[in-house]
Parts: sequence; structure tokens; C-alpha cells
Amino acid sequence: MRNADGQSSVYRIELLAHQVVTAVLDLIFPPHCVNCERVGNLLCPRCLATITQAPARAVPGLDGVVVRANFEGAISTAIHAFKYDRQTRLREPLGALLCQTLRAAAWVVDVVMPVPLHTTRLHERGYNQAALLARYVAQDFDWQYVPNAIERVRDTASQVHLDAQERRENVAGAFAANPRMVCGRRVLLVDDVLTTGSTLSACADALREAGAICIYGATVAGAGYSKEADGGVPGTPA
Repeated sequence: MRNADGQSSVYRIELLAHQVVTAVLDLIFPPHCVNCERVGNLLCPRCLATITQAPARAVPGLDGVVVRANFEGAISTAIHAFKYDRQTRLREPLGALLCQTLRAAAWVVDVVMPVPLHTTRLHERGYNQAALLARYVAQDFDWQYVPNAIERVRDTASQVHLDAQERRENVAGAFAANPRMVCGRRVLLVDDVLTTGSTLSACADALREAGAICIYGATVAGAGYSKEADGGVPGTPA
């Protein structure tokens, strides 16, 4: 396993290479805003200006949680494209938004990790959007990124049509954490959308059992929850 300094150096080199390739591709194929189709950015300044700050949230089991934006308008469109339409480059504008909120929180973090997908769903989708965000955050803050420190050991049903209690029961015991990677450490869990918080809470239970001493959560967006309205948050796991 690489030490933290070696890992950071590799990430910086990878980030620089990615930025060079992206710049070349943007010259050939200019990006369009996923919300309004303006040429120039994946999320244009005008659409970014419409984003509203999410209210403060608390999640059982977490020592703190930050949520950058309300799940509506341009943010909901961008997250849907990021999650379901393979628009993986959206990790950059969405990750940058998340980093803004994390800087304001000023937490001390040892390791960053994503909320994991079960291997079945990961193979179906081809990537974990939370992992792309978590890696962006780790690179930006020069924190250690440990994507395999927690895993989903049970494939859970979709949360979309479940009420809050059913969501908690659905993900209870669905995660396991590696004590060698988290014991005695301050952990940041990253996901795309926070709804009831049941998934983050279940992850926190696993991390606490493995010896983590402090657990924070961070998501790009927060969705107000009601079972009747939940169809507006397709596939939201938390």
C-alpha cells in the first residue's frame, strides 16, 4: 500500500494529466451546459447562480454533515446526468461546489471515502458517482483517499418507493468497514444526494464498529423527503 505522501503525488500527476487531456478535448468538442445547453461549461455560470444553499442537516451517527445545495433545478439535472447518463466529467463542477462547503466546515480529516455501491450495481452502472466525487475532494484537500475502506456487503433494494422507516431497515447491516484502514481515524464519507440520511447512518455504524473516532458526511445536494414526493428523486439511496 502506498503511504499518504506517495498517494498524494500520484493523484497530483493524474490530475494534471487529466486537466491537459480535458483542455484538448474541450477545444475540439466544446462542452455544453447539461441544464440549459449553453456552450462553454458543463454547468454554466448562469445556471450555477441559480443554486440555492441547502438548510443545515443532522444525521444520526455522524459528527457532522454538510450539504451544498437543494436538490432542484440545475443541480437535480446535473446529478441525474452524472449518475445515470455517464456524464462523469460533472464530477468537476459538482466536486468544486462540495469543496466550497467543506472549506467553510474546516474539519480535520484523515481519510476520505465514498458511500459504496454493491458490486452488482457497480457493474451495471460502470462507475460509482460517489467515488468520483470523493476522489475529487481528496485531491483538492490533499487528504488520503481510501475507496475500499467500507463496502456494501448486501445488495439492497432501491430506496425510491420506501418510507423513512423502510429505508432504515433496508440498509441496516448492509455495510462493513475495514478496521486496518479506519481504526483511530477521522473519516469523511461522500455521496451525491442526502434524503433521509439512512444510508450515511448505516455506513457510520459500520465505521464506528471498525474503530473510526470521528465520522463526517458530505453531499452535493439535499432533498426534502416525503414518500409521496419521492418519485422526484430517482434512485436516491440516502
